[in-house]
Amino acid sequence: MKISTIKDELNSLAYHGRGIIIGKSLDGKKAVTAYFIMGRSVNSRNRVFVAEGEAMRTKAFDESKMVDPHLIIYYPVRVLGNKTIVTNGDQTDTIYELMDKQMTFEQALRTREFEDDKPNFTPRISGIIHRENGDMNYAMSILKSAEGDDASCERFTYAYSNPIAGKAKFIHTYNGDGDPLPSFEGEPKTLELPDMDIDALTDLIWKNLNEDNKVSLFVRYIDIASGEAETRIVNKNV
Repeated sequence: MKISTIKDELNSLAYHGRGIIIGKSLDGKKAVTAYFIMGRSVNSRNRVFVAEGEAMRTKAFDESKMVDPHLIIYYPVRVLGNKTIVTNGDQTDTIYELMDKQMTFEQALRTREFEDDKPNFTPRISGIIHRENGDMNYAMSILKSAEGDDASCERFTYAYSNPIAGKAKFIHTYNGDGDPLPSFEGEPKTLELPDMDIDALTDLIWKNLNEDNKVSLFVRYIDIASGEAETRIVNKNV
């Protein structure tokens, strides 16, 4: 299994699209997650992340330039009890609402498909962190079109029980730039999670995202035992 550094992995592509990182800190005490968005169009780049209690939402930076809020404005992060949900679209709400009705993460996502942004059919990527009995587990999902065919949806879920401290998994929407954009392939990538505080990790991720395409970044450290959380948000548009 290939294990990459965050720096090397983020510099491997100029355009990852949207990305989710989830893992456990090296000391085993914190659940760590990050979510970033990148953009090529004016509409995609015209966004900021805004904290809203434990949740986080996207917002137009300049309302006058917002062409279409469809697929652009949503809650990437919501918290349901001891579960933290992180996604690249309004499936955050689907997961929250259906899990609140006792459905599983995977069952909730069976009600959704990839985005309807032909010809890219952007994958929907999702993650969930679950704290229980002094430890954490997490899962990641990707919903993607089959070889660009919008009539066929492929669904993959990856579950990680008792995750290794100092490691994280990384999933993103695209395998680089292109027209149409090529979808992510394979399992989530394994990353080394450095022994550093939230500010240092936020800085590491932000500095290594492509300068032209990066838009916003969210990072959260969650104390596994208590549930107390620290959050950082960085926006290119300020």
